[in-house]
Amino acid sequence: MKRELQSSLVVREPWLNIGLFLASCVTTYLVGGVYFAATLMGILACHEAGHYVTGRLRGVDVSLPYFIPLPPGISLGTLGAVIRMKKPINERGILFDVGASGPIAGLIVAIPLLVIGLHLSPIAPIDPEGSIEGNSILYALLKYAVFGRWLPGEGVDVHLHPTALAAWVGLLVTAINLMPIGQLDGGHIARAALGDRHERWSARLNIVLPVIGLVVGGIMFLAARDAGKDVGDALYYAKDGVIPWAIWAVLLGVMRRSAGEYHPPVDETPLDGKRRVLAIVMLVIFVLIVTPVPFRSAL
Repeated sequence: MKRELQSSLVVREPWLNIGLFLASCVTTYLVGGVYFAATLMGILACHEAGHYVTGRLRGVDVSLPYFIPLPPGISLGTLGAVIRMKKPINERGILFDVGASGPIAGLIVAIPLLVIGLHLSPIAPIDPEGSIEGNSILYALLKYAVFGRWLPGEGVDVHLHPTALAAWVGLLVTAINLMPIGQLDGGHIARAALGDRHERWSARLNIVLPVIGLVVGGIMFLAARDAGKDVGDALYYAKDGVIPWAIWAVLLGVMRRSAGEYHPPVDETPLDGKRRVLAIVMLVIFVLIVTPVPFRSAL
């Protein structure tokens, strides 16, 4: 009976993965249509495939990804996906490979799709009642490369085609994943590079996140006051810079505290030269794609 039950679970498990993936396709479609859904789910699928394929090649017992659909109207339709491992990875080289492969695979798809989406997007006046997606360094440079000007500026901005919006979301999700904290991909990369010292730095970085939010919010408050807004309106405008960092700090703090057994000591063998260089490259990529203010009101 036990063997039959295990066999049944093995048969059913892929259908659960497929069902969750299809449900996420539906919810993202309801959020932004077929171009948005196809682009975002394609990026996320490539990201998770990078983890899965690398894990299998490196001998890690990993599951297929479990996508997380969310209701449209209050979300972007999905919270991404998770992959389960039967036991944590304590070999630093393998931990690095599995952690870095997902963001790399996702970015290989997201950046070209963002460029294509920008070419499909018009420039138009900013809606004073609307919201504006935030700039990362890479996103601002790509807009300059496509349109030949810095945007937003002079009262106009790019009005994103659904493909461009989904690719922008893909960059945002990748940037969050690359934060060098806890069980995020960036946390795995940093743990592989720093060893067991990473947990101390992870805790400190978690405390820094809301401080970053206050700094960003302060800059936005001053910008709003300089634009002629009263104190109340300036504070309302600044909240868009504070809230995301506060939310990330809370969620990542919970993740760190619930990790427990998934953070056993890693081995003492340092990363080889190529992986150390790639770790620095991943840090540079994080700096290029991190978006200090994901969305803000028009000023």
